[in-house]
Amino acid sequence: MPSVPLSTAERESKLLDAFVQMADTLVDDYDIADVLHELVSHCVRLLGFATAGILLSNQRGGLQVVASSTEQTRMLELYQIQTSEGPCWDCVHSGEPVSAADLAAEADHWPLFVHHALDLGFAAAHAIPMRLRHETIGALNLFGLEPQPLPEQDLRAARALADTATIGILQERAIHRGEVLTEQLQVALINRVAIEQAKGILAQAGNLDMDQAFQALRSYGRRRSTRLSDIAHQLASGVIGPDTVLTDRRRDDS
Repeated sequence: MPSVPLSTAERESKLLDAFVQMADTLVDDYDIADVLHELVSHCVRLLGFATAGILLSNQRGGLQVVASSTEQTRMLELYQIQTSEGPCWDCVHSGEPVSAADLAAEADHWPLFVHHALDLGFAAAHAIPMRLRHETIGALNLFGLEPQPLPEQDLRAARALADTATIGILQERAIHRGEVLTEQLQVALINRVAIEQAKGILAQAGNLDMDQAFQALRSYGRRRSTRLSDIAHQLASGVIGPDTVLTDRRRDDS
């Protein structure tokens, strides 16, 4: 559900904290997956939307989901990719923000997407390009449970957060050669596959839903100052067992 509305002063303070946190994260050997999950978490907290997600280009003309605040959001993002329609799809291919404050009114524009989104309980969708200069590498997507516009000041805040993450991905030292950019983006997509596998393992072993499994995975890594993707690869490959992660979760809940 959307968070309780913040006062202007509270939001400005939390927005500043978000930029500081993301800037601190973008250091040597940073974890792209964790940065992008931080981005969607900040957007949900600060912009008053129910959920958020990110689509990222795989540099071969396709898109993949690399971050989502809920499993339901991930499934909706995947549906956009499968049907090649929706605000996020249009945003990536146009390089411009795309807003649908009332999805029901967009049924003629995106018939498959709107039908599916409404079935899932979503009523609004807004997409912000992740772009550096003339290169669009993905989109940040915000979803509401009721018809909900994206005010200009919120659009600016979302774009600034998305730009911060984009600069981290495409920082100059990593894009002086095209093949380096492709490699870095591909690593993010490979890591996302491992994260999904690890979530599934934890969900099955601990009788958790996918959102609970992700939080357990992320908390385990943070307590050990270990990157999210590294923990996911260890769990997916059997280096650590699900009981190890779940024991930590049960200890936290006790």
